[in-house]
Amino acid sequence: MKIFLDTAVIDEIKKGLETGLIDGVTTNPTLVSQAKVDFKAAIAQIASLANAPAEWAVSAEVTALDCAGMINEGIELAAIAPSVVIKVPLTVEGLKACKALSGKKIKTNATLVFSPNQAILAAKAGATYVSPFVGRLDDVGQNGMQLISDIKAIYDNYGYSTKIIVASIRSPQHVVQSGLAGAHVVTIPPKIFSQMFSHPLTDIGVKKFMEDWAAFKK
Repeated sequence: MKIFLDTAVIDEIKKGLETGLIDGVTTNPTLVSQAKVDFKAAIAQIASLANAPAEWAVSAEVTALDCAGMINEGIELAAIAPSVVIKVPLTVEGLKACKALSGKKIKTNATLVFSPNQAILAAKAGATYVSPFVGRLDDVGQNGMQLISDIKAIYDNYGYSTKIIVASIRSPQHVVQSGLAGAHVVTIPPKIFSQMFSHPLTDIGVKKFMEDWAAFKK
């Protein structure tokens, strides 16, 4: 399972890359506005980070609402670097743009997916990735992780090549559940990534080992 960081903050991405465990980055208009960065400049910088892995993927979202506008934006953003993946919303116009961009060999990510029906359409449109939002479904009393299992089963049934990115992750447990469901990618905030390393028994064990070693060295 690949791990993407869901952020537009360059320092957070660099810190994640230092671990050697990050495979890509997802951004969206909200994250860019929160980071207060120039969108295209930030995408270019993220795409060109020196220690990024060979299959680095950087999702950049279009802001147009019509198909023609999305296609134009997508072509422009994809020209920044080969690693750029164009995010389009799961709307009629978005899927029309996804189909057109995929036909131009431009990688795409169909985002804001909340149902298996939407995921089927994204795969048929040739999306490289599909991004179901599990946390937002949980927020309204639905089972976000069941959606991941459903999409995985459908894609496996028909051999769709579209990869599932589990998005709107709210806890490390969501990461575990994504792995159990067979998702290809999780995109997580840096805070959740940091939490994945931690367990109180690990801390206790390290402390005990060091105390015993210090006593032995005396």
